[in-house]
Amino acid sequence: MEVEIKLRLQDSTSHQKLSNLLSPFHTKTLLQENIFFDGTNSELTSNLAVLRIRFYNMDQNCVLSLKAKPMISGGVSRMEEHEEPFDPVLGRACIAEPWRLLSVGDSKILRRVRDEYDFGASGVVCLGGFRNVRAVHKWRGLKLELDETNYDFGTNYELECESADPEKHKELLEDFLKENGVQYSYSNVSKFAIFRSRKLPQ
Repeated sequence: MEVEIKLRLQDSTSHQKLSNLLSPFHTKTLLQENIFFDGTNSELTSNLAVLRIRFYNMDQNCVLSLKAKPMISGGVSRMEEHEEPFDPVLGRACIAEPWRLLSVGDSKILRRVRDEYDFGASGVVCLGGFRNVRAVHKWRGLKLELDETNYDFGTNYELECESADPEKHKELLEDFLKENGVQYSYSNVSKFAIFRSRKLPQ
């Protein structure tokens, strides 16, 4: 189970202010491209599951992931998550020809979606995706991820923090944001849900 604090930043000004505040704690910046897949009959999304291929820093490396059973409330997201390395060249080929996912035999994730969700029984479709610039920071023992997510209909800004004690760490983060005048609200939908709705949160 992945548990994350998710705080949506009001706008680019809030994002830049927080970026400046966290700059002494910056460790790396990741350029992410997220591409999603489903069965022709929505076998995954109809069961609240998401299959994603994520490319890092162009095609430097690639990760296949399955996310399922999402719950998000009060700025805390909980969901089942499984990840495994994926060949970037094969990942690109799957975007052009999604059926290639069905021919990958050594993936536990793809075996699971075929067995559990009947993924691919009637075909596979690429849903498209979005790009994300993620600045990673090490702050007070926490790994903070400051995201600028670029959809073709707008840009969303968010602060994420994976945590084993989300209520304690959420309070710590909120105090920090309030003290420094960074405008924020609780995220109540996932990046994928925003992508599918084609509408930025209000």
